[in-house]
Amino acid sequence: MDALLALEDGRTFACRSFTGPGEAMGEVVFNTSMTGYQEILTDPSYNGQMVVMTYPLIGNYGVNPEDIESGRIQIAAFLIKEYQAYPSNFRSTATLADYLKGQGLLGVEHLDTRAITRHIRNAGAMRAIISTEDLRPASLVKRANEIPKMAGLNLAKVVTTPDPFYWENGKPEIIHSDNRPLDKTIWRHRGVKRAVIAFDFGIKFNILRQLEKAGFELVVVPSATTADSIQAMEPDGIFLSNGPGDPEPVTDAIETIQALLDYRPIFGICLGHQLLGLALGAKTFKLKFGHRGANQPVKNFRSGKVEITSQNHGFAVDTESFPGNDVEITHINLNDNTLEGFRHRKYPIFSVQYHPEASPGPHDARYLFDEFKELLR
Repeated sequence: MDALLALEDGRTFACRSFTGPGEAMGEVVFNTSMTGYQEILTDPSYNGQMVVMTYPLIGNYGVNPEDIESGRIQIAAFLIKEYQAYPSNFRSTATLADYLKGQGLLGVEHLDTRAITRHIRNAGAMRAIISTEDLRPASLVKRANEIPKMAGLNLAKVVTTPDPFYWENGKPEIIHSDNRPLDKTIWRHRGVKRAVIAFDFGIKFNILRQLEKAGFELVVVPSATTADSIQAMEPDGIFLSNGPGDPEPVTDAIETIQALLDYRPIFGICLGHQLLGLALGAKTFKLKFGHRGANQPVKNFRSGKVEITSQNHGFAVDTESFPGNDVEITHINLNDNTLEGFRHRKYPIFSVQYHPEASPGPHDARYLFDEFKELLR
């Protein structure tokens, strides 16, 4: 079925739908990972975005219920070069097309992914719309320019959990506050495991898997949870998760983090890293086309090593904007020298812009979960 992708700057790309009729809109971005498309589809950090995969053949190993990173597909649409309708993998339980169609998502192929990637690299990530129903370029371009811009959007409140939940034995368990108060009695393994509150700004399941593997007892809370509520639960540590959108509009979380800076050790990832930077007085800015892929080189100043990392973000913390000298820069991106990690010199606080839990991607940075454990110890 013919489809047309139109960008806000007037550029259009012909393609074909492999999921039937439909329409989608959002910010169009590209990901350079060679594998892990199911994890990418279900990563809440992609909420509101249409993802272009630069690797040309997608769908060859199907999908399965074990590799999801949230409870549903999060992207707005999936844009690829060539779809493989007959997967071959012993773990596969369904085709990619059936998976997308089951959740009402549009997938297109026969797209010139090299051309659109080069265009985004030159012009920047931008709003776009794709349709099988309206194939008129001028009409689609006009509609693309009416889509809200990613800058200024608080998407954390869209993807966050509505209710606190335990994460235990690799799965969530909703906490019903009418049966159990959200105070220090909430912990089931106090004294045996370190108690960690994880803020859900769009948290990936594999982050929770890695935190549990590190030996923590986890309670995951909504993004708007207040500092008073956190202190009532008396955790040993606080984790700030990844998530989508612009960090600056997430003002409730920034205020909460500011109130908790000298309360307990804090570890932030991705959006959590950006929110922590804002809470410490720094500024953030939108990257031209973002970092999305499983092959981003990051220099660790503390060890002197270069880590190959998995990343997914469109905003960054301005390295020069931290007030005073209380923050130590620990990691930078070797492609563009943007900030990838910092530590506080006085408080037990650190964060990284990339994803040490990977999924997909290399495991070079998994040591950070052990560093958080050591910080609590």
